[in-house]
Parts: sequence; structure tokens; C-alpha cells
Amino acid sequence: MPNFICGTCGIQYGESAEPIAVCRICADERQYVGDGAGGAQRWTTLERLRKDGYRNEIRQVEPGLIGIRTEPQFGIGQRALLVCTPGGNVLFDCLSLIDQPTVDALTAVGGVQAITVSHPHFYSSIVEWSRAFGGAPVYLPEADREWVTRPDPAIRYWSGEIEPIPGITLIQCGGHFEGSAALHWPGGAGGKGALLAGDTISVVQDHRFVTFMRSYPNQIPLPEPAVRGILEAVEPYEFDRLYGVRWDSVVQRDAKAAVRRSAERYIRWIKGR
Repeated sequence: MPNFICGTCGIQYGESAEPIAVCRICADERQYVGDGAGGAQRWTTLERLRKDGYRNEIRQVEPGLIGIRTEPQFGIGQRALLVCTPGGNVLFDCLSLIDQPTVDALTAVGGVQAITVSHPHFYSSIVEWSRAFGGAPVYLPEADREWVTRPDPAIRYWSGEIEPIPGITLIQCGGHFEGSAALHWPGGAGGKGALLAGDTISVVQDHRFVTFMRSYPNQIPLPEPAVRGILEAVEPYEFDRLYGVRWDSVVQRDAKAAVRRSAERYIRWIKGR
């Protein structure tokens, strides 16, 4: 039986003869079904994506960091990031498409020893990616267990913070989802440290700033305590660069200060002063 993939968010479900009526990830207020209000639910499969000509673009983002994004855009359109270290490689965020050219390209740089995800919207085809790399463990937060649509023995639940690869720290920040996470890579940005943040901390058009939201497509803000919680979670870590969800979503320098001043600005405005 096939594993159906939601055409809107790109999440893969467990085996079934027929897809469910509505993707439960998209039915949540943080996302949307189909093309918005009243949109039709669309489904596909990994095999159909391959047949329809989708492919993964792979780029060297900086030394030790590789980006992967599906072209043409599918689902939410995020790109995954592979952090390469002497102790192993960890994939942060995931894609719906996994194919042999992608496996070959990543195997050439050491493969994938661990998979982590910033939040449930990017769970995508995590089980397929794990199996493509020898059953690499998939680290998902206990707080977001309810959003796992394809349970698998490779999934390992965690809370607080862990090191999926020695020296690389996965930090539970909360906010967008209760288990929303960021990955701290001390070797990034030429040794000044980088934070891979997905939608947990989102880079805005003015790359001197970031923002924090419960829902990005539906523009639902977070309350002050949630924003302060994110700020406190990342405060112990040094990082000069921050990576968001797309190729150009990068705060290139002074990123920790950018997070601080963005939080201060955000809180000032939601408090009305």
C-alpha cells in the first residue's frame, strides 16, 4: 500500500489503501488545507514525485554545510541543511523527495548519521530519509509526538536539549510549536557559531531582524512569554550566523544580537508601546 504525501505541506503518512479526507497537519490553525480557505485536499506519493520530474538541488552553503531543496517547489518549499562534522553528519529539517541522486551526493560527503527537524511542518518524508541512510535515527521532540504521521522505530523522542552528533546541540525553544527546535553548530560561520532555526526563529526581508509566529501563513502572533522563552533557550549559545527556511533566509553576521533586538521590538509592539 502507498504512503500518501499531502500536496500542501508535504508530510508523508503511514501506509493506507486510500488517503485520509484531510491532512491533520494542514487542518491545524497554523497551516491551511489546499490553496487556502475552502481549498481542496491534494495527495501524491514519493513515486509520483519522482515520475513528475521533481529533483533536489544541492548546494554548498558554507564549508561544512550543505543545503538541499526540491525543484520545482513542492509543499512549503523549505530547504534542508546537512551539517558535516568529524563526528558525523546531521540533517536539519527534511524534504518530501528523496531519490538516488540525492543519496549518492550526500553519501559522497559522509552520508547522514542523524536527522532532526525544527517543527512538524517539515517532518516531510523523514522515515524514507532515515531508511535511505541505513536507518539513521530521527530525533523528534516528545512535545510534538501527536503530530507524527508515520511512526517508525527510527524515531527517538527527546526533551530540553540533546546532542544528536557530538558537539552539535538540538535546543527545544517552543513557540511556533511546543517542541519547535533550533540546532546549534559551533563550527559554523568560520568558527563563530551558527544557529539553524527553520521557522522557530524566522528571518524576515530585512535580514538584520528575525520574527517569531504561531502561524506564518495565517499571521497569528506569539504572546510575549513564548518569545521570551525562545530568547532564553538560545541565550547560552554563541552564534554569529542564523539560517532560516530558504536559500536567502540568512542573517549573515551578528545574528545573536539580531535575535535579541528583534525580540525586544516584537514585544514592544505587541504590548502597544
